[in-house]
Amino acid sequence: MAALKWLFNTAFTHSLVHTPDQKQESQTVQKVNLQAKENDVSTFQMPLHYPRYKKADYEKMEEWKVDMLLNQYGLDHHVKGTLVDTKRKFAMGAFLWPDQL
Repeated sequence: MAALKWLFNTAFTHSLVHTPDQKQESQTVQKVNLQAKENDVSTFQMPLHYPRYKKADYEKMEEWKVDMLLNQYGLDHHVKGTLVDTKRKFAMGAFLWPDQL
C-alpha cells in the first residue's frame, strides 16, 4: 500500500509541477550577467580559505599572482593599474596579521 501511495505521489508531482527547461534557465542566467555588466555589479564569491602566504612570499610574488589573489578576494578594484610594490603592500596589509608584518 505504501509503495502504491509513493507511486501515485511521484506521478502526480511529475505531471503537475513545472520545472524550467535548460534553455530557459541559461537565458535567465545570461540576462542576469548582462544586467550585472551594464550596472557594473561584481559577481564576487568569497573563497573558502584565507591565503596562507608569509611576508617573504608576498615580497617575491610575481605581479600576475598578486593580481590573481586580489581578484579572487574582490580587492582588485582598489589597486587596479598601480605599481607592483603598491599591490604587494596592499595584499600584505589585507591578508597578514599585525604580528606578521
